[in-house]
Amino acid sequence: MNQFIAHIALLVQDYDQAMDFYTKKLHFELIEDTKLSETKRWVLIAPKGSKGCQILLAKAVGDQKQAIGNQSGGRVFLFLHTDDFDRDYENLISQNIKIFREPSNEEYGKVCVFEDLYGNLWDLIEKKS
Repeated sequence: MNQFIAHIALLVQDYDQAMDFYTKKLHFELIEDTKLSETKRWVLIAPKGSKGCQILLAKAVGDQKQAIGNQSGGRVFLFLHTDDFDRDYENLISQNIKIFREPSNEEYGKVCVFEDLYGNLWDLIEKKS
């Protein structure tokens, strides 16, 4: 059997606002932006060079709007691995991205927790070699 997770849906208030944050502040790539209807688009983003799972920016409708920024009940939701923690941490600071938990050295590597534009928590991690 050969399976993998292709996409994870991330609820957003506005497609363009979310694309701007992820592509301009976190420097992710816009993989696809396809109009499906007057109100719905298929928008995929991923970290540059990523060969794994992509994020589907899904515009929340109705009761889904209550879950924007809290899809994981206040826990870290997404884990961004990097080959250069200091570079990417400095980018977070220079882009005025809120740091939820300052950097620390853990058994598995260097990590900090930051918030995206909606308050979802992310780990930035550089694993130990």
